Amino acid sequence: MIERIRTVLGIKDTLQDDVLDIFIDNVTSHLTALLGKEVPIHLEFIIEEIVIRRYNRIGSESMRSESVEGHSITFYDLDKEFTPYEPIIDAEKDKVKGINNQGRVYFI
Repeated sequence: MIERIRTVLGIKDTLQDDVLDIFIDNVTSHLTALLGKEVPIHLEFIIEEIVIRRYNRIGSESMRSESVEGHSITFYDLDKEFTPYEPIIDAEKDKVKGINNQGRVYFI
């Protein structure tokens, strides 16, 4: 996972790995808590995307938006960074509960 994150960020060495590892651990823990189980491999893209966002916010963590010479950036609040993934997370939680959104009809 860290190699993929380094590639997207354009990092060619391992100097930032300590920071990336902390972000990966924190986001993984948060997603694990939301899911109520370990993060399955098919959802690791959520961790990658959020880690990339957090890394890009280093130095501007407390800002909600930034505007410089007509260029404007608006950041997700940390409590909302999983919002775009809620339908995916909810569907995965339903799998854990055994809910599969398919009705069944039994004839006796």
